[in-house]
Amino acid sequence: MKYHNTLEKLSQIKIFSQEKLNNLNAICKDFPFKANDYYLNLINWEDTEDPIKRIIFPCEEESLDWGEYDASNESSITVDKGVQHKYPYTVLLLCNEECGGYCRYCFRKRVFLRENNEVSLDVKEGIKYISENPQVTNVLLTGGDPLLLSNDKLVEILSEIRKIDHVGIIRIGSKLPAFNPMRIYEDYELLDILKEFSTAEKRIYLMTHFDHPRELTKEAQKAIKSLINVGAVLCNQSPLIRGVNDNPKTLAELFNKLSFIGCPPYYLFQGRPTKGNYPYRIPIVEGYFIFEEAKKLVSGLARRARFVMSHETGKIEIIGVDEKNIYLKYHRAKNPQDLGKILIFKRNDYAYWLGDLVPA
Repeated sequence: MKYHNTLEKLSQIKIFSQEKLNNLNAICKDFPFKANDYYLNLINWEDTEDPIKRIIFPCEEESLDWGEYDASNESSITVDKGVQHKYPYTVLLLCNEECGGYCRYCFRKRVFLRENNEVSLDVKEGIKYISENPQVTNVLLTGGDPLLLSNDKLVEILSEIRKIDHVGIIRIGSKLPAFNPMRIYEDYELLDILKEFSTAEKRIYLMTHFDHPRELTKEAQKAIKSLINVGAVLCNQSPLIRGVNDNPKTLAELFNKLSFIGCPPYYLFQGRPTKGNYPYRIPIVEGYFIFEEAKKLVSGLARRARFVMSHETGKIEIIGVDEKNIYLKYHRAKNPQDLGKILIFKRNDYAYWLGDLVPA
């Protein structure tokens, strides 16, 4: 698969003026560009508002001063290099600093900066930490994209985790089924690895990242089928993104198609106020009504998604909005005493994050 890290060599770049190209190149110095031929070919370049283009291609508004690199203060829950422990039962291992493409709205784009050293390709300390904390039942491999690691490296990581009796679930967060599905269904060795370590008693969960129905190509669906056939359990998570899935019909189509192919929606995230993400932002109230309208158009497992804010203090579900108030609930909480707590704030149609809200 051919990857591109600069704009100049793209055949489609001729549609932009030199001034526009210069501006986009300036953006890419702060927020790198990466895409492959397969994914770029999904774009309708004649459509200036094409949602796939918006996912992967730089936008001049990214330069606006808004947000911060670590919007959810992940540094505060980092217990060792590449190891995050926020909730009692789940540990995250940041085991790769590469992705199959760089989503423009990424909440962890700091990982792809040259000076960043949060990721640890050597997970020995993380494995040791998990083995010494018997309450941990879930391990999430993330980064970056773990499925871009070599098969030998994946075997090394998965085999070490499987030696820990108290870990029941290994989750792998990946957008490769959207960015490069051939990596999955053409690599029989990878599929054999997943089959070996996704057992009847202890499954591997593949947390996919499809943001728009057009990402669910025949190739992507073939990758999903291959993963299901080797015993992986699939769920999808996506942020709500301006210009991509901020339409109830589009979101409903995404939810429906995902549920039909065996990869039902799990979380819909309120976009974090991350540096560079200004053009992709959607206020909480608007996002809530988009989500609720989409749910009216689907049924069953397609309605399973929760609309949540992955805040420093926990995973906060947006459960209601009326004329006066916004109602939130701690679905997960950094402080166990907050778990299940209901929060009521004055309605603010311009608020994007918890800190923008005032208690009712």
